[in-house]
Amino acid sequence: LPGQDIGPRDWPWWRGPQRNGIADANQNPPMSWGRSENLLWKAPIPGKGHGSPTILGNRVLITSADLERDLQTVICLDRQTGNWQWEAIVHRGGLKTRGNQKQNKKASLASTSVGTDGQLLFVNFLNQEAVWTTALTLGGKQVWQKKICNYVVHQGYGSSPAIYEDLVIVSADNKGGGMIKALKKSSGKTVWERSRPSKPNYPSPVIFSVAGKTQLLMTGCDRVTSLNPLTGKEFWEIEGATTECVATTVTDGKHIFTSGGYPKNHISAVAADGSGKVVWENRSRVYVPSMICHRGHLFAVLDAGIAVCYDSRTGEEKWKSRLAGNFSGSPILVGDRIYATSEKGETFIYRADPERFELLARNQLADSVLSTVAICGGRIFMRGAVEENGSRQEYLYCIGD
Repeated sequence: LPGQDIGPRDWPWWRGPQRNGIADANQNPPMSWGRSENLLWKAPIPGKGHGSPTILGNRVLITSADLERDLQTVICLDRQTGNWQWEAIVHRGGLKTRGNQKQNKKASLASTSVGTDGQLLFVNFLNQEAVWTTALTLGGKQVWQKKICNYVVHQGYGSSPAIYEDLVIVSADNKGGGMIKALKKSSGKTVWERSRPSKPNYPSPVIFSVAGKTQLLMTGCDRVTSLNPLTGKEFWEIEGATTECVATTVTDGKHIFTSGGYPKNHISAVAADGSGKVVWENRSRVYVPSMICHRGHLFAVLDAGIAVCYDSRTGEEKWKSRLAGNFSGSPILVGDRIYATSEKGETFIYRADPERFELLARNQLADSVLSTVAICGGRIFMRGAVEENGSRQEYLYCIGD
């Protein structure tokens, strides 16, 4: 299949090129914007979704669930203009099941982000009370579709695919008994699978080179799990997380950081060498936004809108500062600046400085933002919603100088 190389101007999957919320430092995205300033384009998105934008070459890819049309789709926009390129129907029907009525009011039926290896696009959807992974061409044609497992809806589903070598790896933790599966990218054939506890849990699997080996990491279900991404073989697994986590873990090379919100609020640092040691733990509620680990420090935004910095080795709190509003999207680091967007569409830009909190700017755009922005090629891609003529309308915004 014709494809393209992934470069520093791309954002190929959830949490960016390094899977950790850290964007390419060799760019200078705007620090001020609004509806009449530095807004290069905005494109209306039908339906509702909280998945983040994925950027590959001139393509901007976003998931959506349109209850009116009873469709789950991937939409492709032109990176330069925001013009509509194509819409791929991944699932027709199956959105209006009884189970979906149990979703958290903040959830959506398109809360996952597209992943790409430059050859194919991979997307997960909850449909008809099961989780499915689908591969599409770069032009939006379906290559294969695979059922991962049945899914008992508790809060919703939001796990994005992890791509590694010739595999796409998917998780679907739920109260009915979950699953992690590794599928062959070209065919969808199952290479390995691992059953998970019958507990609700929401993080995306993530792959890091940590403690001297490449590890596939999952937090939640009351444990922290490390697997060989090629085989599914367990490296280690310990108790060290709460039951329900949402945030994707990060690492400083020695520790895995787990954060969750039910039945307890916590952040914990787990030794990544398989020793089973929980190095430190606190009771902060960083339930939904994922954290950033940078130069030995952990930068987090609590769901309740408090920015905080910890020493990643000891857990010592370096500072905390109240922003405003509640947060569901995850912060993004660009150089020495952190961009964090609240649920009300206000973005706070502050310094990634462990010594003190320094707010650099704050900007308002949409009325509601629950997804995480993508920052690449000097531009910010933000999914948000506004009230128009008495109804909710989603847009994808492109912010740039």
